[in-house]
Amino acid sequence: MNGRVETLVLDSEGLSAWIAQDRKILAMFQVFHALGADVVVGANTIVEVSHARTNLPRLRWALSRVRVEPVTEAAAKASAELLRTAGLHGHKYAIDATVAEMALRQPGPVAMLTSDVDDMSRLCGDRVRLVGI
Repeated sequence: MNGRVETLVLDSEGLSAWIAQDRKILAMFQVFHALGADVVVGANTIVEVSHARTNLPRLRWALSRVRVEPVTEAAAKASAELLRTAGLHGHKYAIDATVAEMALRQPGPVAMLTSDVDDMSRLCGDRVRLVGI
C-alpha cells in the first residue's frame, strides 16, 4: 500500500476477516494503522457479519476500534441512486450500495477492503481504492 489513506472502509468480508484474525488482513491493518487511517464500517455491515458462529467478544472488540456509520434516510436514498446509476437492483446489491455510499462520503483518500471488487467498482467508480481480499 503506497500513498496516503485517510479512511479505511470494511465491507462484511473485511470485518469478518478481521474478527477471524486472518493473517493477511492483520498485516494490512498494520499498514493502514501506520498510515493513520480511520477505520469505518456501516451499521448494516454488523448485521451482515452476525450469525451463530460469529465470535461475539471479538466482534465487540473490533467494533470498539472503528467508527460505525448509521444508515439514515438520506444515505438510503443516495444508495438507491448509486444502484440506479450502476444499473443494479435487488437485495443482492442493497448492502453493497449502502457500504459504497458510506465510503464515498468519508474523508479521502478512501480505501475499502472488499471481497467484491467488481460490484464495488461499479458502485464507487474510481473514487475509492478497492483492495481485494
